[in-house]
Amino acid sequence: MNKKTIICERLQRQRLTKPLEDRQDIKAYKQLFQKLQPVAPVFNSRPGEPPQLVHRIAFNDAFLSESIRKKHQLVKGRFQGGRIGYVLEDDLSLYSTIFRKPIPKMTGLQKEILSMIQQSGGISKNQLKEELPFKAREITAALKRLQEAFLVYELQIDTDWNTGWFDFKTEWPEIEWELDSTSAAAQMLLRFFDVMVFATLDQIKGWTQLKLKTIQGALTVLMEREAIVKLEVDGLGEGFVQKKDLDLTDNEMPQSVFMLDKSDYLVRADLDELKDRFKGSEVLQYLLIDGEWKGAVLGHWRIGPHDVEDVVLCLEEKEAEKRKDEIISAVRAGYPEETTRIVCFNGDQL
Repeated sequence: MNKKTIICERLQRQRLTKPLEDRQDIKAYKQLFQKLQPVAPVFNSRPGEPPQLVHRIAFNDAFLSESIRKKHQLVKGRFQGGRIGYVLEDDLSLYSTIFRKPIPKMTGLQKEILSMIQQSGGISKNQLKEELPFKAREITAALKRLQEAFLVYELQIDTDWNTGWFDFKTEWPEIEWELDSTSAAAQMLLRFFDVMVFATLDQIKGWTQLKLKTIQGALTVLMEREAIVKLEVDGLGEGFVQKKDLDLTDNEMPQSVFMLDKSDYLVRADLDELKDRFKGSEVLQYLLIDGEWKGAVLGHWRIGPHDVEDVVLCLEEKEAEKRKDEIISAVRAGYPEETTRIVCFNGDQL
């Protein structure tokens, strides 16, 4: 295997180079969603916004994912270190087993909130605030912790902020969590390798946010099954790949530029490295150029329209100038000229 082969295959499997086009093909959409879950809402979007497979779909899929969510086929939860995300209901057992954070000893407030939710058959946060003698931030923190433990779930079917909170076990009594989540993590990592093709330990840690012990246990299980192998790839380092992918052959590398935010699947896998690379800068989004992280869009985020202060690139000056229009076009897809000014390009004022 080599770096070029891996990157080409990764772009294809993520559907970045060939996005889904058929709005009616819900089955294909769900299959892709399943590979990329947990799927988070777009970074810095309004609370309650549906999850999206940005750049993997040739149309705005917010309406499609929202329609699936309204049918209760997408479940909102806290995964990957407590981050909000959505998984298909059919896979809720797997992902809750992996990412659940049990509460060894509940506080009085947590017990009271859980009891009220169970007795009422569902209650809103506003109702909890009205009935409990606690500060709003304390109630919010308690709900978050109960949600991380998958003791409660938030019924999000639209963008309404005042959602209902329900007892998790009442809704899904059939889900029985294993004491050891290693085998479940191994099953999830196979999906991860399937769309990443090759991944280092740092990428696995970055994307999963699991404890190193859990990750190493899952990797050991997969290596013992001979499902994956460890190898060194020039330019990518030491990592893991599925055994079935060892015979991948070279494909033509497509020229491409994608602007991806901090909720994106690929960004999450490399976020620690990206933060280090652009340390000290206010990053709005990152630029994936020909399958590699080669730039960032800088600026100060605001709720309303805001300027892009600079588009910084890790490219040779000649190549940066040659691909200037292509890169600006990718940035403009997310920051239209009507609302946003791009002040600088690679340090030079526009």
